[in-house]
Amino acid sequence: MLPELQLNDIVRLRKQHPCGSYDWKVVRLGADIGLVCEGCGRRVLLPRRKLARRMKNVITPTEDNSQTGT
Repeated sequence: MLPELQLNDIVRLRKQHPCGSYDWKVVRLGADIGLVCEGCGRRVLLPRRKLARRMKNVITPTEDNSQTGT
């Protein structure tokens, strides 16, 4: 099953990135999904099917998290 993703969603992958982070931010949608590591800022492109196998879950940002402080 291919994941339903939106821009700025945070996805948690099964394996840890060398920087120590499991979380990646979705920055590009299409046949290939563009991801940015939340830990170090590394950018990668993964085919949608490969991402579906590597994903653990999707963390959709809420309105509370997207607001910057006052």
